Amino acid sequence: MKKLLFVYNPHSGKGQIASYLSDIIDVFVKNEYEVTVYPTQSRGYAKKLVSDVGSNYDMIVCSGGDGTLNETISGMMTLSEKPTLGYIPAGSTNDFAQSIKLSKDMVESANMAMEGMPIAVDIGSFNKKNFVYVAAFGTFTNVSYATPQDMKNVLGHSAYVVEAVKELASIQSYHLRVKHNNGIEEGEYIYGMISNSISVGGLKGITGKNIVLDDGLFEMTLVKKPKNPLDLNLIIGNLLGIDVKSDCVTTVKASKIRIESTEKIPWVLDGEFGGDLKKVNIENNKRAIKIMSGITKTKTN
Repeated sequence: MKKLLFVYNPHSGKGQIASYLSDIIDVFVKNEYEVTVYPTQSRGYAKKLVSDVGSNYDMIVCSGGDGTLNETISGMMTLSEKPTLGYIPAGSTNDFAQSIKLSKDMVESANMAMEGMPIAVDIGSFNKKNFVYVAAFGTFTNVSYATPQDMKNVLGHSAYVVEAVKELASIQSYHLRVKHNNGIEEGEYIYGMISNSISVGGLKGITGKNIVLDDGLFEMTLVKKPKNPLDLNLIIGNLLGIDVKSDCVTTVKASKIRIESTEKIPWVLDGEFGGDLKKVNIENNKRAIKIMSGITKTKTN
């Protein structure tokens, strides 16, 4: 029989997987897999597990939030032969799951892991770490996560402006020198995002247009410090894809990026803390992982 490694975070999404675990495993067994199941025990557990034993399996499926997905893929990146990956999203945001059209229904996503269309995706190297869909720093890093959902529902774009204005008085800028494939950027920046996703923090449009997950390129956005609330409004509108221009926002596509700052900057990788760093080397590993998407084979015929 084919062998499948299933690793899941029992705490993601308020532990909802407990209600579906038997049905999920049943899906795998019906597809003729011998299934080995591991609940994660601590931070870093999924990465070590996959790195240690992942090469013994024909397929790996993980379930959890963006952090669990990051750990699983980070473990897979250490393998010389990488199995196909399936993903059952169970977190609160699940940005990458949206990009590959996975269902919020956990059993349906289990079926997609068996019957969906395998697609290759780029994976980012961040110094000695990896990221699946975003590496970011600065003022707006947590705005999309911190903005209450009910406020988003009522105010839309304005909800993010309201949340961001709270930070205006305490905005910190960093002097950066950013070298990429197409040149060098230098100045005082309050925010930076290197992404490979159609959404970040559940917010579509913030990563730009014409996103391709396997083109070997990241979308990089750099934001200079606004002088007043009007500048901030234009910045937020620009980031949300509204047809407004802001001299404070620079966008570039690149495969290699080096960022140097005069002081340590706290980074976030796939929604998790990535370290306080002065120098960062980012590289796109083109089509590094094959993952089962929510695009069914029948739809492509």
